[in-house]
Amino acid sequence: MKLGIVGLPNVGKSTLFNAITKAGALIANYPFATIDPNVGLVNVPDPRLKVLSDMNNSKRIVPAVIEFYDIAGLVKGASKGEGLGNKFLSNIRETDAIVEVLRCFDDPNVTHVDGSVDPLRDIETIDLELVFADFDMIDKVLEKRRKMARNDKEILKEVEVLDKVRDVLASGKSARSLDLSEDEKKLLKSYQLLSSKPIIYVCNVNEEDAANDGDNNSYVSDVRKYAKNENAEVSVVSAKIEEEISHLESDEEKIEFLSMIGLEESGTDKVIRDSYRTLNLISFLTTGEMESRAWTIKAGTKAVDAAGKIHSDISRGFIKAEIVSYDDLINSGSLLSAREKGLLRMEGKDYIMKDGDVVNFRFNV
Repeated sequence: MKLGIVGLPNVGKSTLFNAITKAGALIANYPFATIDPNVGLVNVPDPRLKVLSDMNNSKRIVPAVIEFYDIAGLVKGASKGEGLGNKFLSNIRETDAIVEVLRCFDDPNVTHVDGSVDPLRDIETIDLELVFADFDMIDKVLEKRRKMARNDKEILKEVEVLDKVRDVLASGKSARSLDLSEDEKKLLKSYQLLSSKPIIYVCNVNEEDAANDGDNNSYVSDVRKYAKNENAEVSVVSAKIEEEISHLESDEEKIEFLSMIGLEESGTDKVIRDSYRTLNLISFLTTGEMESRAWTIKAGTKAVDAAGKIHSDISRGFIKAEIVSYDDLINSGSLLSAREKGLLRMEGKDYIMKDGDVVNFRFNV
C-alpha cells in the first residue's frame, strides 16, 4: 500500500512524515523544502503478531508494511507548473490514496503560504489543482482516443467514459464524485486519476487539542463536516507529539508517554487504521516456528487469491485453506486445542477471507 502525504507548504507534512518513518526528512519553515518525494516504509501495528509469536516460539515477527511518500508542498497553479507543479502531481499518481495534512493550529511564528489559517480553503486549493491536472490529461487523451475509436468498439466505450469524466472535471468537481460502474472504473484505472483517489484528511493540531481529539477546535469541526459529505476519514494528529514519540526507544515508554498526555494511541496508528478503512483492507495471519506474519488484502478477497499474496505457486496448486479465527485460537490456547474443539475449518478456493483469519494453506505443485 502506497500513501502520498500531501498538503500546502508549512502545514506540518514533513514533520509528520519524519515522525511516522523516522526517515529524517528535511524540515524547514519555507515553501518547497521537500523537492523529491521522501519515501519511508512503516510497519502496520498489530499486537496479534506478538501473541501468535509467543504461542508458537516464532523466530521472527513480520508485520504488514505501508509505503509513505512525503511529497512537496502544493500551491495554487501547480497543475500549470507553479511551484514544483507537474513534478509534484506525477508523484501522487503512484499512490493508492492521499493523506492530506491540514494545518488546524494558530502560530504566528509559522508562515502560512496564503497568509492565514483556513483548512477548508487549503482543501479547495489542493482539490482544484488535482481536478485541473486530471482535466488537462483527459482532454489530451480524448483527442487521440476519438480518432482511434472510429474502428474500435472497445475504445469507443472508453471514450464515452472519458467524456463523462471530462464533463464532471470541467464543472470543477472531482472524479471521485462520479457514480461509476465497476466496468467503468476498470476502464479508468490505467489513467490513475488524481481526483479519483481516496483521501484521508489529517488535522495537524497542538498538543492540547490532540488530547481531546480536536473536539474543541473549530478548524477540526469544519473539516469533519466537510469530510462527512465525502465519506472521508479524518484523523486528528499533533505532528509535534508524533515527533517526540518517534524518539522514544521502547513500546513501554511510548505507552507511558501517551498516557501522560491523555492519549490512548499515537496519531500514526490512527492514520494507518483510517488508511486501512479507506482502502477497505484487512489482514490475515500466518504463524509457525519460522515466523508469525501479517498479510494485507482487500476485504472480500477469496482464499485462493489470498494464497497468491504469499506465493503464486500456493495459489496455482491450492488444495484447501486450514483456517481458525484469531480469537478462537487465543481462547483455545493452542492450534491443537482449537482443532479438538472443531474450531479449525477446512475452506475451499471461494472462501471469503476475514480479518484475523489464521491460515495454513495446503497446496501441491
